[in-house]
Amino acid sequence: MSRDAIFGAIRKGLRRGPLPAHETLGLYARLNGHPRHLIPARSRLPHAEQIDLFLRNLEKEFASFTRVSNADDVPEAVAEYLAGQNLPSALAIAPHPELRAIPWWNRPLLQLREGRAEASDMVAVQHGYVGIAETGTLMLPASPQRPTTLNLLCDTEIVVLRGSRVVGAMEEAWDVLRAEREGMVAGNFLPRNVMFVTGPSRSADIESTLELGAHGPRRLHVVLIDDMAG
Repeated sequence: MSRDAIFGAIRKGLRRGPLPAHETLGLYARLNGHPRHLIPARSRLPHAEQIDLFLRNLEKEFASFTRVSNADDVPEAVAEYLAGQNLPSALAIAPHPELRAIPWWNRPLLQLREGRAEASDMVAVQHGYVGIAETGTLMLPASPQRPTTLNLLCDTEIVVLRGSRVVGAMEEAWDVLRAEREGMVAGNFLPRNVMFVTGPSRSADIESTLELGAHGPRRLHVVLIDDMAG
């Protein structure tokens, strides 16, 4: 069914014809303007304080973190986390250039397999796109270099995030995504899927008892690279 046919069916169901020109212009102006809602003062902080707020909110949401000074320290941080949680050293890892540049060979016991997660994978390593300080949330847009299955199938998800990619509020995260999609052949389209992850998966639907890992990973660990001072 064509786009026009779909919209025509919707208009018919609403008993409404095409919008007048002035209303159409108003809608496009709003879509292109990205108006702001009220942004809490707690997210309007110097960048170093935004990072601290992000990490505090991570822990508040039952996640954990390790802070490292550079990318070379990531393999050791991952290996220590796995050992501390008694987790296997086999990892499903996103095929992202920044993750590929990390010297994983410094910890040869880590077994890396690039690509989508499989049902048998216990631990995933994902590339962190943006961290949102206001809520301790990770923004993870889908892409061939950032498979969405890594966010869902594995019991434990490790996200490697650069400190320079932490922003204050949700609106700023969307600003980053829009800015980095400009000029693309796809016509500035946003990714097909954008996941927001705030802590491990959980549910309290049954008898109001909180259970972790209800619909996804029961553990979320962030390795934050301090690549930006101040």
